Amino acid sequence: MADAHKSAEKMEALRDELRRHEHLYYVLDAPKITDAQYDALMNELKRLEAESGLPVPTDSPTQRVGGKPAEGFRKVAHSRPMLSLDNAYNEQELREWDRRVHDLLGEDAAVQYTCEMKMDGLSLALQYSATGSSAHLVSGVTRGDGTVGEDVTGNVRTIRSIPLSIGAGKLKAAGLPAEFEVRGEVVMPNAAFVRMNEEREAAGMARAANPRNAAAGTLRTLEPNIVAQRRLDFYAYFLLQNGDPLLPLQSASLDALAAAGFRVNPHRDRAKTIDAVLAFIAHAEELRETLPYEIDGVVVKVDAVAQQQRLGFTGKAPRWAIAYKFAARAGITQLLGVSFQVGRTGKVTPVAELAPVFIGGTTVSRATLHNEDEIARLGLFIGDYVVVERGGDVIPKVVEAVEDKKHPRGTEKIKFPANCPVCESALVREEGEADWRCINISCPARVSEEILHFASRGVMNIEGLGDAMVEQLLGAGLVSDIADLYTLHERRAQLLELERIGEKSADALLAEIKKSKEAPLARVLHGLGIRFVGERTAQLLSDAFGSMDALQAAEKEELERVHEVGPRVAEAVYDFFRNPKNLQVLAKLKAAGVNPIAEKKAVSDVLAGRTFVLTGTLAGMTRDEAKEKIEAAGGRVSGSVSKKTSYVVAGDDAGSKLDKAKQLGVPVIDEEALRKLLAGE
Repeated sequence: MADAHKSAEKMEALRDELRRHEHLYYVLDAPKITDAQYDALMNELKRLEAESGLPVPTDSPTQRVGGKPAEGFRKVAHSRPMLSLDNAYNEQELREWDRRVHDLLGEDAAVQYTCEMKMDGLSLALQYSATGSSAHLVSGVTRGDGTVGEDVTGNVRTIRSIPLSIGAGKLKAAGLPAEFEVRGEVVMPNAAFVRMNEEREAAGMARAANPRNAAAGTLRTLEPNIVAQRRLDFYAYFLLQNGDPLLPLQSASLDALAAAGFRVNPHRDRAKTIDAVLAFIAHAEELRETLPYEIDGVVVKVDAVAQQQRLGFTGKAPRWAIAYKFAARAGITQLLGVSFQVGRTGKVTPVAELAPVFIGGTTVSRATLHNEDEIARLGLFIGDYVVVERGGDVIPKVVEAVEDKKHPRGTEKIKFPANCPVCESALVREEGEADWRCINISCPARVSEEILHFASRGVMNIEGLGDAMVEQLLGAGLVSDIADLYTLHERRAQLLELERIGEKSADALLAEIKKSKEAPLARVLHGLGIRFVGERTAQLLSDAFGSMDALQAAEKEELERVHEVGPRVAEAVYDFFRNPKNLQVLAKLKAAGVNPIAEKKAVSDVLAGRTFVLTGTLAGMTRDEAKEKIEAAGGRVSGSVSKKTSYVVAGDDAGSKLDKAKQLGVPVIDEEALRKLLAGE
């Protein structure tokens, strides 16, 4: 018994020691021991925990990497919407924002700002809950659409700058309760990004475009071990409790987070005037190239929470904060050649192959040229020296050619292909369009993105068919187009041979695919990726023709007679249904049992002739559900307010649409009033 007690004490001492070294290394950047010494301590703790037979605490350093989620990531609603920020791109726009803040608060109001680095990563919400007198991490949720995110707790636990638990002493020093929420930014440090790309290249894989995309992709992988290897980092910047700010000042929240053991960016300041804000921005831009992570601007927030609450929100952003975006970074290099890429919609994009040039912390060797007209506008030839800008885009862009004694012009003309560089189908450029397109939906270059779009929630809603699964299906030759999904059940044995695919997940996927056969015509049309045919147009075509066969047989004139379908859309739809390879895919879909018809939309005409605009968050239904109910009652939902709008339905945090309705005198109703209208009252 004494030995067991002694072992428990030793394990707890080792845990405290490892936590201290994690904080020194991952938060304070001040390691006191070598990696080998840290690993030795960790291995000793693992051995003791295994031999003791005692339950291992969830906040033990050995528990940072657990098993992968059983079935992807579950959706979680945020305690408070994680809104994006409005942007300012120059001094004038920033001063205009400052003027609006003072106008709304009163000219004499004493406004103080906090200035923080705008880190180029992805937002994350962490929930901590009380266990005894300590606070323990219970969940980590991505931003998602701002209202609902994905629970990635298993992966979050591998990020060593995120505390798994916070003891009573630190909570007291920070002035925090044992239950609270922390929001911040997950980033991939530049060194980790370079190392990851070197490993991908050595394995014959494509290099990741930038640290932001790499961080986002890493956090959503289903393998926590991979997340741990990527060495993501987390910087905290918001402190909430039950969805509301916990402390009266944003600056105080940052200080409290740092005292509690979170990594908080040290490059922050308080500013009493907009001139002081601009001075901070200038300093931040000077630091930019020396930082070990990517930043793309400075976030400026009104410091006092009481003033934030008075300023409120627009429809999509707080009025009390703004992101000042740095100007794009540029360099001069030589255009060595041009390659052509085919995207999901068939758009063929010319890509400049460049002599490598170091711009803003990244070596750039490729940049977009957009389209044939852009090449002509720039007057480019192979061999030219060009200015390349990198402004946070996935692929930097060429902005102009340089001609001087040091940079002579090239002579080789750039030739745009007449046929798809992948499947060799003839490319199409519609009148008035700048882009050439491959309209063959079974083109190998389009298939991966085509399948992902087809399976997405707003289309066929096939759960479990994400990036990794599609990549495996294509790699194993199990699918070559969207129609092949519906014959996967015939190759279940081959499906089970794929990496990390068990019987349960395989059967769940096959069941989802089978269920999607019941999707109505509008969803299938949307999923086909026809040029210009989004959700709204797909529904209009479905309502007008009723079946795929009828739509396939329609002439251009018939298509143009459909409400809101003009000549360009009609021509794109007509061409799609005349492409032999597309017809082969449609025939395969039909043979597999995907032969959709239009769903009966309106179950009544109680709202016939009335147009609604939805704004804000409704309490009892989502906006999509409200839209479906209105359309089922014969009404129409529009995205913008005009004098022809019958009603604006306003929920919480309603924005500019509500203001526009008041200006135009359009009736504004709440959710309860909408329900009464739907009931015919």
